[in-house]
Amino acid sequence: MEKLQRLFHGYRSIGFMLVMGVIMGVVYFCGDNSGIRFDVIGEAKMADDYSFEGCDLFNGSWVYDNKSRPLYREKECSFMADDYACQKFGRKDSEYQFWRWQPHGCDLPRFNGTALLEKLRDKRVVFVGDSLGKNHWISLLCLIDSWIPEPSHKVAEWHGSLITFRASVRDLEFNASIDFYWEPLLVESNCDDPVHHRVHDRIMKIESIERHAKQWIDADMLIFDSYTWWLEPNMTLLWGSFENPNRTSIESGRVRRYEMALKTWSNWLDTHLKRTKTKMFFISLSPDHKEGGDWGKPMGENCFNETEPIMEQGYWGKGTDTDLMRTAQSIVQDLEKKGIEIELLNITQLSQYRKDGHPSIYKRHWVPPTESELANPIPYSDCTHWCLPGVPDVWNEILYTYIRYKL
Repeated sequence: MEKLQRLFHGYRSIGFMLVMGVIMGVVYFCGDNSGIRFDVIGEAKMADDYSFEGCDLFNGSWVYDNKSRPLYREKECSFMADDYACQKFGRKDSEYQFWRWQPHGCDLPRFNGTALLEKLRDKRVVFVGDSLGKNHWISLLCLIDSWIPEPSHKVAEWHGSLITFRASVRDLEFNASIDFYWEPLLVESNCDDPVHHRVHDRIMKIESIERHAKQWIDADMLIFDSYTWWLEPNMTLLWGSFENPNRTSIESGRVRRYEMALKTWSNWLDTHLKRTKTKMFFISLSPDHKEGGDWGKPMGENCFNETEPIMEQGYWGKGTDTDLMRTAQSIVQDLEKKGIEIELLNITQLSQYRKDGHPSIYKRHWVPPTESELANPIPYSDCTHWCLPGVPDVWNEILYTYIRYKL
């Protein structure tokens, strides 16, 4: 903008100014209609004065906004996954895409994909977790994708449990990668296959993490999520190998086994992490909306056919396990005391309100629904994951705020 001002001051010709105004208008409207944001690379390097003072990013309200939302379009995202592509699979309403998170005391800064890539230049970012972590990662890729004009290079490469995303903009190579690593329980388990992990009897090697961790320990930024897979009522803890007939195994309560796995994770980080290099985030639990009775619907109903958020301030669903949240918070605080830089991003409350944001039946189903399920879709509705565009975009707006303005 300063360059344009200098040009205007240098040329006093009214004709010149009119021509420039027409050009700027054409660029603006063409860019808006195409759905692609052409960003000046220099903007990514500008100093910003965004302040966290007096700002509570995690408490606020959802505001309907069909002017600035959605931040991208489902069908235009090159990396959209069928698990989160709700309109592709028949969802007719689109209001869930138009809600903006308004924190108390401040506004979230505008997401800028090229500014983020500039901040991550020559760095490796890894999301580590389960399908909700992947939900979060895909959202970030879609946000960045909307800033990358064709035919710039962008690719996601699969390597077993690891998916690596790289992008360059207008022949500018950022040399940044944003990866996802499938690790639903953090420790080794019989659920580690990124495709074939739907097992009824979950078994975890509660003190083993090396095989996973060596895939992400060199990262400059790590973003962990681990919650949903711990809600199974019956899980077995294992000492020894899966194949060893003399192995020792026990069953334990939900909170206890979660604590043991997080301690294995934190101890490994304490021993192996390069404190001067790696920044870390731990994402708090993502709530589900499986019990419609929590917000006044008849018992037995859930997120199916929900089209509006819950507006009751401070709403808290009964299915959200606060004991697991406190356990994670305690472990994260212990890591901070050991000199490890880690932020707990508490996205739980803001996501609690969004009963309308789940795929329900509008997604790819690994097992096609039966005739009886089609007749009564409520029981097989997905009220855990999130449609995109949607709630995880806000998680990434908050993550972006920390990365760009606090690190």
